[in-house]
Formats: sequence, C-alpha cells, structure tokens
Amino acid sequence: MLLNVTNQTEDAFSCYSASVEGYRYFAVLWGCAVTFTGTVGNLMTVLAFALDSQLRTRFNVLIVNLALADLLYCTILQPISVDSYLHLRWRSGEVLCSAFGLLLFLSNSVSIITLCLVAISRYLLVAKRALFERLSSNWGLFSLLLASWALGLVSFLPLWSVFVFVPQVCTCSFHRTEGRPYTTILLFFYFFVGLACVGTFYFLIYRRVRVASKALLRYRFSRRSSKKKPAPSAPGTDDSGMESGMATVSSELSVQSKEDYNGDTASPKTQDEPANQLGESKPKSAIAPAPATAESHPAASGEDAEFKRVTRMCFAVFLCFVCCFVPFLILNIVDKGGRAPQVLHMFCANLTWLNSCINPVLYAVMNRQFRKGYQSLLTRAVRPFTCIWIKRA
Repeated sequence: MLLNVTNQTEDAFSCYSASVEGYRYFAVLWGCAVTFTGTVGNLMTVLAFALDSQLRTRFNVLIVNLALADLLYCTILQPISVDSYLHLRWRSGEVLCSAFGLLLFLSNSVSIITLCLVAISRYLLVAKRALFERLSSNWGLFSLLLASWALGLVSFLPLWSVFVFVPQVCTCSFHRTEGRPYTTILLFFYFFVGLACVGTFYFLIYRRVRVASKALLRYRFSRRSSKKKPAPSAPGTDDSGMESGMATVSSELSVQSKEDYNGDTASPKTQDEPANQLGESKPKSAIAPAPATAESHPAASGEDAEFKRVTRMCFAVFLCFVCCFVPFLILNIVDKGGRAPQVLHMFCANLTWLNSCINPVLYAVMNRQFRKGYQSLLTRAVRPFTCIWIKRA
C-alpha cells in the first residue's frame, strides 16, 4: 500500500514521455540562455537606472518595475524550470510547487499591469496633462507600482491550494478544472482585458500623433503660402488660422517630453535646471512655454520625434509580450482535452520564457540613452580586468 502511494506521488510530479525525451535538451539549452540573458539584461537595466542620472526619469521608473518582474522570473523561477525539463520531473516538493505557481503568475500579472501603466501614461501625456502630472508625482508613482504588485499577489494568492504540477508543460500552474470560474475570470481580466486596454491606448496615441502630424504639415504649407503674399496676416495667426492651433497641438506632444519621457536624448542639466528626487530636470519652458513662432517649431518637431521614438519602443515591448503568450493561450483554449502532442504544449510554454529576457535587448536597440547606460556598466565591469592585464604587460 505504501509503495503504491509513493508511486502515485512520483507519477504526479513526472512529465516523462518518450515523445519529449529528445526535446528536453533543446528546452534546457533554451532555458539556460533565457536565465543568463534575462538575469544579466534586467539587472543591467536596474543598475543603469540607479547609476545614470539621465535615466532616472518618471517614465523609466515603470521600465524598472517591468525589469524587476522579469528579474524575478529569470533569476528564481527559470532555473527551477530548467531542472524540471532536464529530469522530466518536479523535484522540489509540493509546497514549492505552489510557491512557484504563485510567483509565476505574480510576475506575469505585474508585467501586464506595468504595460497598461506605460500605455496609459503615454496617452495622458498628450491628452490629459493635469491628470498625468498628478499620477506621475513621486508619491503617485510609488503608489501605482506598489499597487501593481499588491494586485497581482491578492489576485493569485487564493489559488494556492490549486497550484499543481502540470505534466503537459512540465511546470507548476493552477489545476485546469479546480478553481473555476475564478481562474477563468483572472485569465480573461489580465490577458484579454489588460492587453486589449494596452492596444486601445496605443491606438489612441497613434491617432492623436497622426492628427498632430497632419496639422504640422498644414501649418508649414500655410507659412510658405503666407510668405509669398505682399500683406502678411496679423501676428499670432496666418491666413488659415493654423499658428495658434499648431501651438496647442505641438505643445501637447513636446512639453516635458525631454523632461519626463526622454530615455533617448536626455540633455545634461544646468544650474537653471534643478533636479527633483528622481533626477529629472525642470526646464523653464515647462513652466512658461515660449510663444509659437516659425523658429520654435523645428525644436518642437525634434521633441515630437523623440516622443514617437520612445512610444515605438514601448509598443515593441507590448508586441513582444503578445507574440510570446498568444500561441500558448490559443493552444490551451483550443485543446482543452489535451489531445495535442505534448511537445507542442511544451514548445508554446517555452516561447513564453523569451518575454522575460527580450526587453533589455529592445532597450539597447531602440533607446540610445539606455544603450549608453549599458555601455557604461560594461566598461566599469571590465575595467579591473583591463588594469590587471596592463600591469602584467
């Protein structure tokens, strides 16, 4: 009797199958690469934010929160998953299986909430400036980040008793039938409502920026037309009435784009630009914007381009998250009976691993300031070895 109970317990924590015996080595190599890349990349993101004053902006606080969620997965959870795939068995016990499942969904939920906060803040920057200022204060940001972790923990902690080992993906997750309909509501809220919210706000940003770009083109055309006329229009407006309108549209996209969301071309601080607790500069133009003139618009256009570049980077992070998780979600919805090959379930689950390590790569490729921060960290890291080599030479 005792032997039968032991065998049943071992079978409950086993994901062995002849069809995945060869695939597991690929999964182990994949997992090791994700562990190394994600740990180093996300740790460098946090350190770059801490050491580079130009990176300590309100927007980058959200980036660091996303990096911490990914760091939790890459540093703690991913090595455990690699061990499970290597032995095709969960070897850490029932309690740690529940803890693993809780931390796994906590990391994913914080990532989704942070992506929502990034998209909403980008939209508020150009549409609801007063509300953006209130939410992006030091206390406001701290409250939002704390709420993102608290909400994720409160959401999935009630599932502690239903976190079990799932042989199809060789990892711990919640039971497919136990815990319903609560688990279904949670997944729908986070992965469908949350990601749809992110996509909606980026669409609104795109539409608003497109309107501003068209207004800028009409403004430039009207300026060229007015210069050809012998009698210029009254100051402050041209024949089409575009100058004052263009000033409003441009200010929505450019005012404080350097100050709050400039992770790409942050300008050095001067004595006239005191820094707050997050290391942000407060240029005089943010308090009293200069009048809209023909000479001021090239600078505004540059700031608008900066806003677009940072927004494109954020949207790329969102797209990568969707691409990593959608195949796994679709497979679990379509194949409720578990009839699909186990190796297909494992591959789709392994695809989600990439999400935790790909963001630092996007920052390095699409954000010049983060790229400089990474280069500075690497220079500091290799400097002691360089000194030793020079001394020996």
